[in-house]
Amino acid sequence: MSHPNTELIERFYTAFQQRDAETMAACYADDVVFSDPAFGELRGEEARDMWRMLVSRAQDFSLTFEGVEADELNGRAHWVARYTFSQTGRTVVNSIDARFVFRDGRIVEHRDTFDLWRWARQALGLKGLLLGWTPFVQGAIRAQARKGLDLYRRRQGRA
Repeated sequence: MSHPNTELIERFYTAFQQRDAETMAACYADDVVFSDPAFGELRGEEARDMWRMLVSRAQDFSLTFEGVEADELNGRAHWVARYTFSQTGRTVVNSIDARFVFRDGRIVEHRDTFDLWRWARQALGLKGLLLGWTPFVQGAIRAQARKGLDLYRRRQGRA
């Protein structure tokens, strides 16, 4: 029998597959901390809004996940997202390792790691290939991601 936190991770990614951001958000504790190479660190409602934004914008989207493991405190999974990056129309296949920390049956910490240069090569093409490894371009990617999230949150009346 699997641990309840394993089922929590599976519920999170199954909801993601179905583009159900509200179920994803409900898996998070109120004070959740999320981080990844594109958005940096987000807390609470910012993290939930990031998923709402990504799900609402997803084009030609599919997701697979595997390697889900969890115990009372920690968990992990590997997931792969395939989608069209809206700003360039290019196809991205992003392979991501996720780590989780749990409290009271919800996710209190979610840290995704992936190769931002690999992502940039796919999403941005030649510019990403030539410059995606540089701190300047990676910083610009993060700034653009945050700017998009801030705009989304303002339009939702939450910023």
